[in-house]
Amino acid sequence: QVQLVQSGGGSVQAGGSLRLSCAASRRSYVNNYMAWFRQAPGKERGWVATIYTNGGNTYYADSVKGRFTISQDNAKNTVYLQMNSLKPEDTAMYYCANGPYIRTMDYWGQGTQVTVSS
Repeated sequence: QVQLVQSGGGSVQAGGSLRLSCAASRRSYVNNYMAWFRQAPGKERGWVATIYTNGGNTYYADSVKGRFTISQDNAKNTVYLQMNSLKPEDTAMYYCANGPYIRTMDYWGQGTQVTVSS
């Protein structure tokens, strides 16, 4: 098993930036994919971005492509989500996750709130 502990997030005005972090409790991930998902009030959880931890390949939802960047620091067992040019529609609870494929996840972080005001 792996525990994922998130940090970062907060409130920012539209056009601003935030960075989320997700630290794993063990030296190696259980599965090879780390991802970020988000859930806005009244909406289903949606996929945001994924990184293949063994090769660094990255994948993005169209809604965040060019604005968000997922990255990893293997020495710290940590994955990041750098969010630039934030929009009010990016407001949501963000979750990091670990799983066996791009959008298939087994383990989840506790969630962190991101609020973007216009």
